[in-house]
Amino acid sequence: MNFEAMSERAVLEELGRRLQDARLNANLAQAEVARKAGVSRRALQNLERGRVCTLPLLIRVLRVLGKLQQLEALLPETGPSPIQLAKLKGRERQRATGLRRAGVPAGDARVTAAATQAGRRKGTAREH
Repeated sequence: MNFEAMSERAVLEELGRRLQDARLNANLAQAEVARKAGVSRRALQNLERGRVCTLPLLIRVLRVLGKLQQLEALLPETGPSPIQLAKLKGRERQRATGLRRAGVPAGDARVTAAATQAGRRKGTAREH
């Protein structure tokens, strides 16, 4: 199925249909799944009908249906790219590259901190 070509509503409806199929294949009633998930039956009905739901609701229902591990296929954990590994040289990445200031290379915290301190002394730094 090409989810990229589908609208958000269509994706939600397909997700709901698949959850309903999983529930029925497990021979579980809506009331039983809702009770085990700690949600209302109405919330489960809305989820199965493809209506907007919350992530905690989806997670609870997936857990009851024994399908929570399938989220790994949705967003598998990715490591750093080979280029990032070369730059890190064995260190673990701590933060994302922030906004770059003119003339200051991204990630050069000492230069950025020094420029900020100098700007504060002159009264030219922006207030956060």
